[in-house]
Amino acid sequence: MNQIVSRLQAQVAARRDRLIAFLREMCAIPSFDGQIGPVGERVAQELRALGYDEVRFDRMGNILGRIEGHQFTGAARRILLYDSHLDTVGVGDPAAWGWDPFQGKVENGILYARGACDEKGSTPGMVYGLALARDLGLLDGFTAYYFGNMEEWCDGIAPHALVEVEGIRPDFVVIGEPTRMQVYRGHRGRVEMRVVAKGRSAHAASNWLGDNAIYKMMPVITGIRDLDPNLKSDPFLGKATITVTSIDCRTPSINAVPDECSITIDRRMTFGETAEEGVAQVRALLPPGDPAVNVAVLFYDAPSYTGFVFPVDKVFPAWALPETHLLVQAGQMTWQRLWGEPPATGKWNFSTNGTYWMGKAGIPSIGFGPGDEAYAHTVLDQVPLEEVVRATAWYALLPGVLAEMQ
Repeated sequence: MNQIVSRLQAQVAARRDRLIAFLREMCAIPSFDGQIGPVGERVAQELRALGYDEVRFDRMGNILGRIEGHQFTGAARRILLYDSHLDTVGVGDPAAWGWDPFQGKVENGILYARGACDEKGSTPGMVYGLALARDLGLLDGFTAYYFGNMEEWCDGIAPHALVEVEGIRPDFVVIGEPTRMQVYRGHRGRVEMRVVAKGRSAHAASNWLGDNAIYKMMPVITGIRDLDPNLKSDPFLGKATITVTSIDCRTPSINAVPDECSITIDRRMTFGETAEEGVAQVRALLPPGDPAVNVAVLFYDAPSYTGFVFPVDKVFPAWALPETHLLVQAGQMTWQRLWGEPPATGKWNFSTNGTYWMGKAGIPSIGFGPGDEAYAHTVLDQVPLEEVVRATAWYALLPGVLAEMQ
């Protein structure tokens, strides 16, 4: 194994420029609002050039690259999947950026560009890492997939469709969201809700004839604010939170009493909570006996850019893989083989496709990726290029260590 590690590190170093160029080319292709077709095509070019056994788009429009290791006689293949979402959030106010967010810039070894951190930064390492694993015999006994998908609008929907519609169910998953080059093993869950208050419109000059929907919503908003500090906490996942993230009203004009007001709520769940309990907490804040104010869980049924629809409630379970699990241990051992004593395992503060992989489907999953989630969705979106290159070796070595430990 020591000889293989030395060869692997040399092979990664030799591909440094190619890995960086590939990442910059992906970041230059806009892919917000789930429009990952063009960047998926660019990834497909790289997969074909590296000799993947199959390269195709699934029905939702996610890109899949399948690569096969040597088959052991009489042994069942295990399926290992590397998950990296290729869509990004938008750029917001272009004037807030100090550089073109798609052209990007490199300064002090750091690439600044939209999607560099969240999450295109893991794709070069995953794509090249699996090809190197195959070439070095580290994929023997595995069927491996690179899965470049859309995630920003609804966590977990792409893997959910991959399993239930495409019929591909992995045995192990690695999520490439930024982990600061640590092995992550879980995060809090989430339920998204909307509260709608109905009122009665009237001319603003005769406001007493109306029933202002905004005023009816005010005690609900205050109640949510005051609920947040008192929510549960978990020693590993951390504290649950609740936040009002948007507010809208409907009014015939700016000189009329609004007849409808709605708010959207992001409720992060830790262990020991359920979505039903989260909704019940909000329901308890509504005006008693007023049927004109109600709460409901959001539902996602927007078509992907291919027109594919996979309807789901916006409920995303909390999850964590035990420290002692084989996949976590293999991730840590891979780090040790490459670079010495590994840092402690960690967790994300935000949410990932792990809400489906582990949270709903119970498929063992860990995270490993370059970059720090603190820069996700900001105008400082960035990733250290040295981490992008180094991560390639980890992605390549993991299946070999996993096989060795089983």
